[in-house]
Amino acid sequence: MASKVIPWYKKKHTGEVKTDYACCQCCVKYQQQLQQIQSRKSSSKLVSEVQAKSTEAMAELFYTIPVFRHRCASEIEEYQRVATHVGKGLAVIQEELHRMRIATKVQVESLQIKSEVRSMMTRRLDLLDYIPKMPDFVLALRPHTVWEKTPVKLFCTVQGNPRPVVKWYKGGVPVDPLSAPGKYRIENKYGVHSLIISRCVVSDTAEYSVMATNQHGTASSMATVTVKRPPGPGESCLLGLVPHLTEIHASKLEVALLDRFRVSFGVEGHSISLVCTMVVVPDLPNVPPYVQWYRDDKLLKSSKLVEMAVGGGAARLTLPHLAKDDEGLYTLRIFTKDGTAEHSAYLFVSDAAPSAPGAPGAPMSVKAYDINSDYVLVAWKPPNTVNEAPITGYFVDRCEDGSDAWVQCNDSPVKVCKYPVHGLSVGHSYHFRVRAVNSAGISRPSRKSDKVTALDAAESERLQGTEEGVPSAPGHVVASRNTKSSVFVQWEAPKHLNNLMGYYIDGRVAGSKEWFACNHKPFKHTRFVVHGLVQSETYTFRVQAVNVFGLSEESQESSPIAVESALATPSSPYGIALLSCDGSSMTIAWKSPKRCGGSKVNAYYVDKRNADTLLWKEVNLAPITERVYIVDNVTEGTFYEFKVQAANMAGVGVPSAPSVPMKCEAWTMDEPGPAYDLSFSEVRAHSLVIVWKAPVYTGASAVTGYFVDKAKKGSTEFVTLNQEAVSHRYLQVTGLEEGETYVFRVRAVNANGVGKASQLSEPVCARALPGTKEIVAGVDEETGDIFLSLEACELSEMSTFVWSKNYKAMGDCPRVQVTSKGRTSRLTFTNPDKDDLGRYSVMVTDTEGVSSSHTLTEDALNTMLELSHAIRHPVVPLKHGLNYEVLEKGHVRFWLQAVKLSSSVSYRFIVNDKEVTSGEGHKISHDVATGIIQMTVDHFTRANEGTYTVQINDGKAKTQSSLVLVGDVFKVALREAEFQRKEHIRKQGPHFSEYLYYTVTEDCTVLLACKVANMKKETTFHWYKEEDEIVPETPTNVMSGACALPIPLFSRKDQGVYKAVLGDDRGKDTSTFDISGQVFDDIINSLAHIAGASASDLVLQCTPEGIRLQCYMSYYTEEMKTVWKHKETKIASSEKMRIGGTAEMAWMQICDPSDKEKGHYTIEISDGVKTHTRTFDLSGQAYTDAYEEYLRLKAAAFAEKNRGRVIGGLPDVVTIMENKSLSLTCTVWGEPTPEVTWFKNEQEVASNEHTRVTFDGGKFSSLLINKVTPEDSGKYSINVRNKYGGEFVEITVSVYKHGEQIPEPKLGQPKMATPTVTSTAATPVPPKSPAPPSKTPTPVPSKPQTPAPSVKSPTPASSAAATPVPKSPTPTRKSPTPTPPRSVKSPTPPRFMKSPTPPRK
Repeated sequence: MASKVIPWYKKKHTGEVKTDYACCQCCVKYQQQLQQIQSRKSSSKLVSEVQAKSTEAMAELFYTIPVFRHRCASEIEEYQRVATHVGKGLAVIQEELHRMRIATKVQVESLQIKSEVRSMMTRRLDLLDYIPKMPDFVLALRPHTVWEKTPVKLFCTVQGNPRPVVKWYKGGVPVDPLSAPGKYRIENKYGVHSLIISRCVVSDTAEYSVMATNQHGTASSMATVTVKRPPGPGESCLLGLVPHLTEIHASKLEVALLDRFRVSFGVEGHSISLVCTMVVVPDLPNVPPYVQWYRDDKLLKSSKLVEMAVGGGAARLTLPHLAKDDEGLYTLRIFTKDGTAEHSAYLFVSDAAPSAPGAPGAPMSVKAYDINSDYVLVAWKPPNTVNEAPITGYFVDRCEDGSDAWVQCNDSPVKVCKYPVHGLSVGHSYHFRVRAVNSAGISRPSRKSDKVTALDAAESERLQGTEEGVPSAPGHVVASRNTKSSVFVQWEAPKHLNNLMGYYIDGRVAGSKEWFACNHKPFKHTRFVVHGLVQSETYTFRVQAVNVFGLSEESQESSPIAVESALATPSSPYGIALLSCDGSSMTIAWKSPKRCGGSKVNAYYVDKRNADTLLWKEVNLAPITERVYIVDNVTEGTFYEFKVQAANMAGVGVPSAPSVPMKCEAWTMDEPGPAYDLSFSEVRAHSLVIVWKAPVYTGASAVTGYFVDKAKKGSTEFVTLNQEAVSHRYLQVTGLEEGETYVFRVRAVNANGVGKASQLSEPVCARALPGTKEIVAGVDEETGDIFLSLEACELSEMSTFVWSKNYKAMGDCPRVQVTSKGRTSRLTFTNPDKDDLGRYSVMVTDTEGVSSSHTLTEDALNTMLELSHAIRHPVVPLKHGLNYEVLEKGHVRFWLQAVKLSSSVSYRFIVNDKEVTSGEGHKISHDVATGIIQMTVDHFTRANEGTYTVQINDGKAKTQSSLVLVGDVFKVALREAEFQRKEHIRKQGPHFSEYLYYTVTEDCTVLLACKVANMKKETTFHWYKEEDEIVPETPTNVMSGACALPIPLFSRKDQGVYKAVLGDDRGKDTSTFDISGQVFDDIINSLAHIAGASASDLVLQCTPEGIRLQCYMSYYTEEMKTVWKHKETKIASSEKMRIGGTAEMAWMQICDPSDKEKGHYTIEISDGVKTHTRTFDLSGQAYTDAYEEYLRLKAAAFAEKNRGRVIGGLPDVVTIMENKSLSLTCTVWGEPTPEVTWFKNEQEVASNEHTRVTFDGGKFSSLLINKVTPEDSGKYSINVRNKYGGEFVEITVSVYKHGEQIPEPKLGQPKMATPTVTSTAATPVPPKSPAPPSKTPTPVPSKPQTPAPSVKSPTPASSAAATPVPKSPTPTRKSPTPTPPRSVKSPTPPRFMKSPTPPRK
């Protein structure tokens, strides 16, 4: 329900209004009426209709009482609770209406102030900046003049980080609202600080100031408030002292501005008119509105140069003869019943065509100072010079008033912008003008100055300051976005002002070198709006400071900025929803505004109120960047309403409609809360895509999926679209009826069940927008770039294109680049690959849902990549790119091959950015038939490192190929070139045509071979191993061209570095070959291949130590990979199983065999590729026979080992002087201890005083002859014997007399010590303990040797004259004891010893 309230001027009033609520609503309604009026055209018929409607709207202001919305059955209780407060609310509203009598006029001004504040809050984004900043007033205080008993509001906008603390002062004294309750009210909302003085009195006239302070500094702003009392009878109006409100008369007219003049551009000498149409109520022909025109805040008056007119529903300002002095900000101010209506726009005036090409523009603002009877000081402002030559000086001209004859005052140009003109006549009036001079010529004259009379009494304002020189350059220049055709430029003032007059701003298009002037008259402030720019073009700006001495240096250039669409505040958010509640806080969310205003929405502000009251409270002072917010300080069980405002760079937008009442009640369910922010994309006749966000409240477990429900508008029957929950947060809906309207909801699912449904989406009609187009995937025909493009069917000035991948905003993604021009937006892939596959969508903001999507598949991407490559490489296809090869003599050839070349082909070789031509050191050529282009470098050195490029032009076709030869790649090429160069020099003398290599012959001889060339007979050839020369058995024949060194019986001892050296008088050449590591292993494998192929079957051989299996082959060495196996088990060499071999065979011996050693034996010989196998079955009769033969040989060896024998000590021949004593001593051995018998001339020697025989300890036997006589000469012998056998040793003794010559021994063939074996030793019983092993597997008697005559007897003699003559030695064992030392080797024969077994068959 709603009721209409009678306007305040139609009824009597008995009280004053308590609140501003009704007044605000009335003014909003009034603004809506005015907006409707302004949107219509200014024709006579329409104007009359608008006037009638406006009059009716003003005469019948009404206010509609808000009613509570219809509630469902579940909300009846709350509705009844709220209904009880309706009466109270109506009473409050009735009370508020009383204030409308005096508040209507104030509210109009208040709304204008708010609009101005919002339009100037371009820096609200700074609140999001966390960089520390000292306080700065974005919007400073401004002076006010008001009538007595009316309110005034002072406001300012301040920024800083951290947020500054603001204090208000009146005349330097802090303002305390508590000192005068109701007098002052201090507010701070959205960064706008206000001081409101209610019912002003004359004593409130003062200077008010505001001071902002934070830890980084302090800033202040001041303004004067003047309170005037209306004039009574006979009182003169003193309003002439009020700034900008000169000669104001009371008016009862209501004025609304319609078509307003815009930013204008004029040229010197031309004319221009600024016109603003309006609606006047009542429209009285004899009483036009009171209008004032201002230029740069200076009131204009009618003159020959300024013509003003008002009437016929329009206010007009005409400038009939433009000059640069007319440039500035023009303001139209109309005084109305409710205050003033204003509009401002800038007028730019550019220079007229110069008098000579390159001549400067005309000076401006010519004024006279220090007016005296004989001279006048003339000053002016210099023109802006952008592309012209610098100004070198000025000429000053004068003429008397009423005359057109101009006289030049100075003979030479003056360099500063002031000049004292002398020679004036007292009482005469003059005009002055100035012309600028540069190297190209003289400018057009400036506009003449006002009339000046030469009188002593005249001294208006004096030119201040004594500093000389131009100002310093302005500081940092910042350009920011303003409108679709303008840019806001601001800069820092120069450090040295030097009587600054103003600034010139220059601009240029990005990429251009030509600057253009943005203003032609010095601008006093450090902020300027540059108009007349081209939308989407990029510009750069600079600033120069100006004083009487000229122009400063240019400032640094600003960063490039693109001219974007005009900015506006965003529309209101909507769709406020409750997402979670814990009883003490409520989490709400809302949808972003449908209109962003041409700038990104960067802040939100939330208000709340109890559903039972009308008073709204701010929730957040700091801006919110996300669309989800937790509201604290709420009371459980209470219903709350919320509203949200959005803000961008242009300011804060209008608030949203209040949300439905939401109860603060803790959520405890296990299921998830509702999804939110449902939106639609790609709405077509039969399909659409719905997108949402995940719930904030997830319940007892994580969300696993979503169900989407659909219903027709007005229906409550929802149909679930997906049978299984989808994990992603979007769904493509198909099967819609064209033209039908639907609503959707989303339900989240977790492990505990399906959660609460989201708010219903906005109704959406299944119908595509007229002219809808889809995303097109393609390849740019010029650049080869792969792109996705959409041409929007609808676009507004504020619209932007937002691209997403898989419905997630891409932002500033380095993989793509987004460009927009007009209605088309293009997404270009920078380096497309498989990571770019997916579904791409684009949405156009500030439209009715223009959007589209495209799925990029792998096949489509591959096709476009091929096409892109073909476009980017459209010409001269190459078979081979630029490459190089090293030729003989060390020349390097760079070449490439094209598929086809024409006879008109041209090309260039570029090395390290320098073109190389055919000449000394370089030979460049091409062959059309083969398509080869080549360059040969004769001497390739370190200086040739770098990048080599060939650029080919063949008709319209172009291509190039590069080769980078730097670092390791160049070093490889340089080494190869130097090697080939050395090879060429080497081959001039004897040299190796093939360096050393090895081969293996069929008889397993390793040959080191090489080939030589350019030989002659004098050429020498030598072989070396480890620097030791090797002399082969057969001399090397170098004239044959091939040389070889055989290495027989190759083994590990043959490892080493072999070298072949040849040389003669022409030079020397060397080849080395290292036989080690892998080379050695390869040779062994080659030997194993031949040996394995020649290997015989395994042969059984018995020895005293055990049973031996032998495999004969052409050659064997232990380095071969040979494996013995017993029953498929690998045998390792041990005391039980001994493995060895000779050069002719490999063997494996089973020591002390037993039945466990029966079985199948295998030898495997591996050559690295193939394994050669030989086997033997040692079991059955073969094992029995072998074991018996082993026992026999073992017994024979035992007997041989233990028989009696002479170990040593006896010579073969002894010569001794008569009467000397002879001692023959020897060591004997045998087990058991042998019997020893001495013989002389085959007769046993008996022991007596002359001849004594001893046998000590069973080891040492001696024959001692005292005082030998010639009869003692003869043949002596010793016989050593035990049960296993014995040994017989003979000694020849010769005795000579004193003085006789020592006789020469008559040596015959010495008899060999013959061992004898008794019959009892034929089959000895083996001892319990193992016998000591012998050195050889079978006993072999020593051959007789010829004794050396110089060998002396080791037996000690009683006289030094005894010189025994040596005999043939008796073969003895090396070990004197039965037990050999631990280091005694195995009885295995040496590697090169022939086998004692019979040769192979």
